[in-house]
Amino acid sequence: MFLLTSILAACDFNKSKGENGRSPFKANTSQATPPHFDLPDIQQNGELIVLTLYGPESYFDFRGEDFGVQFMIARQYAKSIGVSIRVDVSRNQHDLIEKLQNGIGDFIAYQVDRKDSLSSLLDYVGEQEMSTFMDSLAKVRQDTSLKSHQGGAWAVRKDSPLLSASLSQWMAVHQKDFFDFTTIRVKTSSGRTYVPRRRVNSPILNASLGQISIYDDIFKKYSIQCGWDWRLMAAQAYQESLFDPQAVSYMGAMGLMQLMPGTARDVGVPQSEVFVPESNVRGASKLITKLNTHYSFITPADERINFILAAYNAGSGHVDDARALAKKYGKNPNVWLGNVDAFVLKMSDSQYYNQPEVKYGYFRGSETYDYVNSIRARWSTYKQKVR
Repeated sequence: MFLLTSILAACDFNKSKGENGRSPFKANTSQATPPHFDLPDIQQNGELIVLTLYGPESYFDFRGEDFGVQFMIARQYAKSIGVSIRVDVSRNQHDLIEKLQNGIGDFIAYQVDRKDSLSSLLDYVGEQEMSTFMDSLAKVRQDTSLKSHQGGAWAVRKDSPLLSASLSQWMAVHQKDFFDFTTIRVKTSSGRTYVPRRRVNSPILNASLGQISIYDDIFKKYSIQCGWDWRLMAAQAYQESLFDPQAVSYMGAMGLMQLMPGTARDVGVPQSEVFVPESNVRGASKLITKLNTHYSFITPADERINFILAAYNAGSGHVDDARALAKKYGKNPNVWLGNVDAFVLKMSDSQYYNQPEVKYGYFRGSETYDYVNSIRARWSTYKQKVR
């Protein structure tokens, strides 16, 4: 269950259009509260600005796509009032409150934990209200990753009563739909909807015949285009989809090489072809080529492979964040093992992903770390067994 709370605080609006994309507000010295920017203004402006923090339940980027329970629910609300959504990510709760006061965003939506420091919100929301939503369980989402001590904090300024009422009414009606809002479904141009699934296939089809999978010819064709050993591409495909061309991940990645919808568009794979093995691998080859160019300064080529794999999994922005932290702490940003990989592992820790050098925030670094290691180990096996 998610509780909507209203922040009871006077706000001073002196933000220019350059800062928040909206017309400047003029301070009204004769009143204790400033001119408001309420629901009708948001709808006329055409954009809802949501303030949040990075985190696995609040907001994060995965392969160029936006995720997070709070973000995905807020996106549905924005859709219901006919506007687009923009996310403004803060570093801490104090910044969230300050941005809300200054009119940089319309409301706060983020996931909280009892272990978090809640003093900033307590100053505005009050002990009783905070306790109420902290004790609320997300019963509408049968998700074991949500613990009983977690809940959603949604807050608006008191000078936005229409927005507050609209949010409250919308939540009351749609709480039962929150699970649907946050479940990834892929709808193709044919109208067919896919839910997360992956069929398990053998990691090697016939070693004595030198056959890894039934897609070997495709891997051989497109590995040449990206300059990789075809067995490395095969090892990556197994890690991504277990050689299932119809696979869909719980994050919405699709096909043999698990292309995200946005990535598929960027590499020229139309939605109608995303489950076609050759089209999917062709797109992956183009992405690998782009990443190879992005990391061309990393040598030798075998070292560069580590960064390409990591960026394929998490996105180059996240990998570059880990490189920046490695440099900050005296490690080599161009060496994976024992250097950048150590900081990739730290990127799910707010102590690290909230540092100023980090531009893309939270990501599941342990998954990326295992991804690189697993593919390299499988590639080594394939090289031994398949010539």
